[in-house]
Amino acid sequence: MPTDLRLIRHGESVANTQPIIAGMRADVGLTDLGRQQARLLEERLRTDDWAADVLYASTLPRAIETAAYVSRGLGLPVEPDDEVQELRPGVADGLSIAEWRRRYPGLEQGPSNRPHQRFSPEGESWAEFVVRVGAALTRILERHPDESVVVVTHGGVIEASFHLALSLGASTPQAGFAPANTSITHWRHDPTGPGGSPWSLITFNDAHHLVGRTTGAPPQDAVPTAGDDTVSGPDS
Repeated sequence: MPTDLRLIRHGESVANTQPIIAGMRADVGLTDLGRQQARLLEERLRTDDWAADVLYASTLPRAIETAAYVSRGLGLPVEPDDEVQELRPGVADGLSIAEWRRRYPGLEQGPSNRPHQRFSPEGESWAEFVVRVGAALTRILERHPDESVVVVTHGGVIEASFHLALSLGASTPQAGFAPANTSITHWRHDPTGPGGSPWSLITFNDAHHLVGRTTGAPPQDAVPTAGDDTVSGPDS
């Protein structure tokens, strides 16, 4: 009984445009462009030829705000889920990236390069994050066999889904992922699927509703999970 799992990254957030680390404390939601992206996604969902059975969303404000548009597009209520939040930054929440680097050195090349080092006190390590997301997605799949599930979430969670699907450990070197804001990543999970793996990747980074539209500069991570070249500029 296969389950279709679509992971949608939130629209551009204020934290994506400023060098500020944004967990629950510092996240103030979407930019005007992020809301425009979410409206375009809503319009697409009204006309696309697939329907969903359930809609989950991370409880971070940028995801909850995006989920409101997805909810209208799909005609489904939002079920908030804390466990599909982005990597939790702990006491670094609200710091500039420069100040985070100064206070907590060692993660400049990305948390996955030091998978057991916490982002900051009270925050998660990359390994803890990957385990948490894997458990959350597994729970959702077990709850919804033979259904179509949508989760509004974050770039890091989409990356962690590849670790789950490909059975990669948290210490596996990080590949480059750059899902666009409001893009859709579509997995199909079939426990009886051929080839020994229950996972099939149907689409990654599908954002055709943004084609021909102004999408702004590449966003920076609200919680940096990639290497130094990404966290230094104006991406989760």
